Amino acid sequence: MGTFSGQNILVTGGGSGIGQAIAHRLADAGAKLAIADRNAEAAEATASGLRDAGAGALAIEADISREADVEAMFAAVQQFGGTLHGMAHCAGIGVEKTILDTSLDDWNRLIGINLTGTFLCARGAARMMAGQGYGRILLMGSAAGERGGTGRSAYGASKGGVHALTRVMAVELAELGITVNAMAPGAIETELVSRMHDAETRTAYCSGIPANRYGAPDEVGAAAEFLLSSGAAYVSGVVLPIDGGFMGAGVIKRQMNPSGG
Repeated sequence: MGTFSGQNILVTGGGSGIGQAIAHRLADAGAKLAIADRNAEAAEATASGLRDAGAGALAIEADISREADVEAMFAAVQQFGGTLHGMAHCAGIGVEKTILDTSLDDWNRLIGINLTGTFLCARGAARMMAGQGYGRILLMGSAAGERGGTGRSAYGASKGGVHALTRVMAVELAELGITVNAMAPGAIETELVSRMHDAETRTAYCSGIPANRYGAPDEVGAAAEFLLSSGAAYVSGVVLPIDGGFMGAGVIKRQMNPSGG
């Protein structure tokens, strides 16, 4: 039996990228998955692939910035699984614009999806879990929510808000047996990153990453698998960098070997 056998887990943004990678890892470990995505075809493609592999999976179309969509999503999860053991909230968008070029529409769109949408999903999951004495809520932050970077005024603000929400929820829900954590990926090879990061951005990023490369979605998935597990019962309120050392790095001299010679 897998680590998540008998568990029902919701993955938002599960139609692609990190969300899809997390869904596959959890299915391999025995979970029954509800896959939500704004793109109905992408959600169904992921769910269909999981079903073909022998996992229970449901596709849900949802715009997480809309309260009615989020409520319908959780109603579908309730009907599908009867309860909810964990949620990996991966849905989000990105825009690379300086503060001088960021319009109010840009700002509202980023905050509406990345922060308000996270609040709606996190609240909905917490309400489903509150009466059962167990739950794992995993939110999607970003290195941009902790460190300043060009072109990330709205995006960084939205993710910084997610980090604050994570810590407050972790405190409020601890005695209900619910843990709340966030992952803060750095540069990860996803469709979103391929649209946001041009060659100059990639060079700038890698210059500050000790691992000197972008990460893979499955590397984020490995961390998610632990944080969503019963073994992470004493881990809550954490914003976990998954960034190849980016957040902890200072000056990097590539010509020096590990021994400093």
